[in-house]
Amino acid sequence: MTDKPSRPKSSDSLSSADDLFADSAGQQLAGQFTFDSAVARVFPDMIKRSVPGYAETVAMSGVIAGEYARDNTHLYDLGCSLGAVTLAMRHGVKAQNCKIIGIDNSAAMIEQAGHYLALDEGSVEVELECADITARPIENASVVALNYVLQFIAQEQRLALLQQIAAGLNEGGALILSEKICFNDDEQPLQDKLHLDFKRANGYSELEIAQKRSAIENVLIPETEEAHIARLKQAGFSRVIRWYQCFNFASYLAIK
Repeated sequence: MTDKPSRPKSSDSLSSADDLFADSAGQQLAGQFTFDSAVARVFPDMIKRSVPGYAETVAMSGVIAGEYARDNTHLYDLGCSLGAVTLAMRHGVKAQNCKIIGIDNSAAMIEQAGHYLALDEGSVEVELECADITARPIENASVVALNYVLQFIAQEQRLALLQQIAAGLNEGGALILSEKICFNDDEQPLQDKLHLDFKRANGYSELEIAQKRSAIENVLIPETEEAHIARLKQAGFSRVIRWYQCFNFASYLAIK
């Protein structure tokens, strides 16, 4: 009988329930949402209750990494936050002598990710870096993950970041891109309503929903699917497919 691959150990004790916007104190975050220690503390609960399909995106990022990772190459998780995708890729990789590099510009996120990594039993080498992903070269990469990150990058910097990723990917390498998207037609009001219903179903109050929207509306700038695909091709990717969508969040696979 072959041994089953090890899985990440539970680390729920490292996080707390998201209550950042539960009272009037949340107004202080309006227009200045940042990934600081307060957000890092509640991030697993926040993203699970705010982003429909998040768990599936994380798990399938590991599956895609298993398909596209090649021996003796690097895998990158850009904007890795607490390292959920980093660990999913770690357990999905079948290739030999790979190294996964998780990068985030939030010291609080990287510190917390290190705690999760310490609890994990995977064997693939992982390195965590606190750095600006727009200034970090990508080298000898077979897989790059950019999940729910590009939407926080200034629009005028997005093409350069994707070009930087494409330049560092080996031929046939894959970019996993997940984003909140917007729509050009009357689909937008329905998608917005469904997303809000999702948050309500996950226990967020109307006050929490309103205050979080106020805090993040000038920080998270979504774009249409058409804009994403056109820019990915301009950046040097030969093929782009949407492999997952849940309401107004979508995931794409871009192949160099």
